[in-house]
Amino acid sequence: MDTTQQPLEARDLPYDVFAKACPSRGTLEHVTGRWGGLTLGALYEGSLRFNELRRRVDGVSEKMLSQTLQALERDGLVHREAQPTNPPRVDYELTPLGREVAERLLGLIHFVEGRMDDILAAREHYDVTRGAR
Repeated sequence: MDTTQQPLEARDLPYDVFAKACPSRGTLEHVTGRWGGLTLGALYEGSLRFNELRRRVDGVSEKMLSQTLQALERDGLVHREAQPTNPPRVDYELTPLGREVAERLLGLIHFVEGRMDDILAAREHYDVTRGAR
């Protein structure tokens, strides 16, 4: 792609998510994956303990939430705070970088939620014209 066709923000960046070996691709997967996006959105509301977060992100298994939190923590988007209490208390919250990512993601989430009538109508039209599956 000619650099004159690229958005200004994408020019001269040291990373290219479209390149197979670029490390930004893994972070994009963590952020936009099913559980990553929902976890970031839930944590935008404030600090949560593991089980509170699991209840907020309806349908996520304990294993998947744990893996998601570890990936987001490794990427610097989530901070894990372990309290030395009995029983141990662990809180999760967004880092400043995670908050910035979540704000952008929530814009997309709210857009999709606001346009669901159009999306459902498009699905129905597709199913009628192409045959329901």
